[in-house]
Amino acid sequence: MTDDPTPDSFGLATRLVRGGLHRSPHKETAEAIYLTSGFVYDTAEEADARFAGTSPGYLYGRYANPTVRMLEERLMGLEGAEECLCTGSGMAAVTASVVAPLRAGDRVAAPRALFSSCLWLLDTYLPRFGVEVVFVDGDDLDQWRAAAAKPLKLVLLESPSNPVLGGVDLKAVADIVKPAGAIVVVDNVFATPLLQQPLTLGADVVVYSTTKHMDGQGRTLGGAILASKALMDEHYRDFLRHTGPALSPFNAWVILKGLETIHLRVPAQCTSAARIADALAAHPKVTRVLYPGRADHPQRAIHARQMSAGGTLVALEIAGGREGAFRFLDALQLIDISNNLGDAKSLATHPATTTHRRITEAQRLHIGVTPGTVRISVGLETCEDLLADIAQALEAV
Repeated sequence: MTDDPTPDSFGLATRLVRGGLHRSPHKETAEAIYLTSGFVYDTAEEADARFAGTSPGYLYGRYANPTVRMLEERLMGLEGAEECLCTGSGMAAVTASVVAPLRAGDRVAAPRALFSSCLWLLDTYLPRFGVEVVFVDGDDLDQWRAAAAKPLKLVLLESPSNPVLGGVDLKAVADIVKPAGAIVVVDNVFATPLLQQPLTLGADVVVYSTTKHMDGQGRTLGGAILASKALMDEHYRDFLRHTGPALSPFNAWVILKGLETIHLRVPAQCTSAARIADALAAHPKVTRVLYPGRADHPQRAIHARQMSAGGTLVALEIAGGREGAFRFLDALQLIDISNNLGDAKSLATHPATTTHRRITEAQRLHIGVTPGTVRISVGLETCEDLLADIAQALEAV
């Protein structure tokens, strides 16, 4: 294949459109989809050399694929990482990033405010194998210091956190936990690599659900792990190769197409989200608004240091608790009820009965998820139409 090089000196838009592009001898314009499970060798000696690692080339679709590799290289250029490996879903990426380095007897620390599947991984799955997990309030550095008083193998962070957009000071936490031996893993899906780059803030590993803003149109599942080549070789490459959470080449191609416009979509969504957050904050039937770009966000100073914009998600608390939230959601005419996010279509969800229903009410309240909490993922519709839909739905509360 021929290369279309995109050095780091090129601008963001150029890297998003052309990064990692490898053309076959057919010289196609769009990236090729190599929809194949395996690869052939001209001779047995060539197969021997490929498997020995002394000759370059692909071996099997579970290990690597040319279309998937184009996506990985594009994400490396976007994130500023030495290496990237893609997976079949975002949770496959999170699970691999956490589980692969761990052994029985290791300690892990994480904030209490995490996506519910991440919480299940930490509080239910890892203890089965003798891993100790310590939960802290993500914005409390004293709790992080206490957790790091004994050796830590790994820390998993989200900022902004799911679902109410809390802030964790990534650099401060990294400075605290790294002397205790921790690998710092950051799930950066809410911020996207456009708004926040954790590797520059002390993270060792960054993970994404490419399902969200990278695809951006609700079509595919996918995930990505980004880290140094040394860390990838030590912990992740063999784990992914042998456990098999491979990304489909077709899904990789769709995500590549999505990345070509992410730099246009996310800023537009952020602009609308900021307007919607301000409008909600002024409404008498809304008792609380949490948006990283607003001055009244409890961790506004943290978000301002780490993020270049407020993001595409808004969390709000509606008067009347669960009944009020359900009335609001049921009255929406344009915005869809869905637990997904990062889509071109605006979506709203009730975290207490969807994404975070498996944890107890006390745990939900501790991280700020009340019966009246609603999370809105702001899409690309005309903002005035979204504001009108939200206004009429609030009338039903």
